[in-house]
Amino acid sequence: MKRNAFTLVELLVVIAIIGMLVGLLLPAVQQAREAARVMQCNNNIKQQALACLNHESSHQFLPTGGWNWAFLPDPDRGSGIEQPGGWQYSILAYIDQTALAQLGSDGDPNTVTASQREGIKIVATTPITTFYCPSRRPAITYSSSWRASFNEGYSGIVDKAKTDYAACYGDTELANSASHLTQPASYANAKTMTDWKSGNDFEGVIYRHSATRMGEIRDGASNTYLIGEKYLDANQYTNIGDSTENGAYCRGFDVENQRATFTPPIQDRGNYKGYLMFGSCHSGALGMAMADGSVQRVSYSIDEEVNKNLGNRSDGKVATLP
Repeated sequence: MKRNAFTLVELLVVIAIIGMLVGLLLPAVQQAREAARVMQCNNNIKQQALACLNHESSHQFLPTGGWNWAFLPDPDRGSGIEQPGGWQYSILAYIDQTALAQLGSDGDPNTVTASQREGIKIVATTPITTFYCPSRRPAITYSSSWRASFNEGYSGIVDKAKTDYAACYGDTELANSASHLTQPASYANAKTMTDWKSGNDFEGVIYRHSATRMGEIRDGASNTYLIGEKYLDANQYTNIGDSTENGAYCRGFDVENQRATFTPPIQDRGNYKGYLMFGSCHSGALGMAMADGSVQRVSYSIDEEVNKNLGNRSDGKVATLP
């Protein structure tokens, strides 16, 4: 009786065909997954932009950029220029994180107590999924060797919750103005606000101890950047060894949560140390939210002057995205 069966050659041909089909389908699957991650990233930006606008509706000004890198938030110091924490801390209540934002509250805005330190440590080490780009890294804490003294006595927090998004502070390079670096050394000399409130010539909408009102965005909310994806050295996603990526998302004004438009955005690259610009790990374009809450995909090839003007709230050079 004759038996029907594949020959070895036929089997090899079938395996080769299946391999070719998998090779053709795999890039399509990867592209579909990345497209889904881009949509999720855009949604993260949208949620943060709406939170900023809800903050503005409640307080009549956009979230403050906080003090500087040496300060963590204080839940007893409100939402204005006296709040040392950064803008993402100020919007926690508007992304269903009110309980987290209130940790450490002790009713005393001028003294940092042990219980407050413990509460804020939880804030600084609690990852917020909305603050992480799904294409870049998982929403977990990341360790670093960096130490600092926060709020008159905070010891260095090793494992920190990060952020992949930044607010736009303007269109100039931070290092060009020494006045930008003048900060209160402690709560004590920040009470009067006179030694560091002046000299604020940032051109964006969220910056060092800002309280920007919508009426101050004279170039139009739809023509001005609010927040967006930030550039990172591709080697520093999880191996945090760069001083520009060592702090928690909630710290005060610093390059980790603030960026500018003096140069066009770029795609993440390894060993590139330009850390003041916007950018992302996505190919072709990054996500940016305008001050009206809309989210746009901005090409890395955007005209340099257009990009710069979009970072300035009132230079009179109204620019629109192509």
